[in-house]
Order: sequence, then C-alpha cells, then structure tokens
Amino acid sequence: MLLTKASEYALLSLIIIAQRNAPQDVDTLSTQLGISKSFLAKVLQCLARENVLKSFKGAKGGFILARDPKALTIKEIVEYAEKKPTIVFECATSVSNCPNNRAEYCKIWPFFNRFQSRVDDFLGTITLWDIVKES
Repeated sequence: MLLTKASEYALLSLIIIAQRNAPQDVDTLSTQLGISKSFLAKVLQCLARENVLKSFKGAKGGFILARDPKALTIKEIVEYAEKKPTIVFECATSVSNCPNNRAEYCKIWPFFNRFQSRVDDFLGTITLWDIVKES
C-alpha cells in the first residue's frame, strides 16, 4: 500500500482525538505529534469534508470525531486521507484494464490481485477503536 504522510498524520491525529472528550486544535496536535501545522490542517479539513471529523471555530474550537470510532475502518481513513483507494501495487484491478495492454502475458497480476483483496479485507476489519483501545 502506498501510504504517505497524509495517512500517517490522519491516523495519529484521529487516535488522539478519539481519546479526548474535547475538541483538539491543529496547533496542539501538530506540536504534540511534531508535525507540520499547515499540512496537518489540510489533512484534518479533508477528514472533516468526508464527515469523519466535525470542526469548530473559535477559542475553544478544534476537531472532534463525527463518527463512532468502532464503525470507522482504517481502510476508510486511509482512502479519505489519500483521496484514492488503498493500493499495494500500481497494478490493474482486472485483466481488461491493464495499463500496459499485456494482461494476458502477465504472470504476477493474479498474485497482486489476490494480495490487494486480502489487504483491503484486512484494513476493512480494523477500526479506529481497535487502535485506540491498544494505546
């Protein structure tokens, strides 16, 4: 899976937000996590647009979860943060849409396709709550 800092920051922030009962602001989160405030703000706004977070403005503003952490999968979080599906390898999802038009000769496509399916299934079973309760 091609996870970037966006996925990492989204997960780290959501863990902290899920553990607290009050809105968490970007300044505090970025300081606590030691990451760029501007980039983190973009990631959190993206999650707010996807209704994962609610944002509040003002002195006591910040972000809180908009969804139950027990119903929010890691697969969803990564896809929202990355703005694309969770992809292990840049390989076609079917023989008919192979970017190289060589699917009939490809010996690794069936393996990658099964592997991708298992990764998707696995990430779809882990919730934010599963990670929070381990913290």
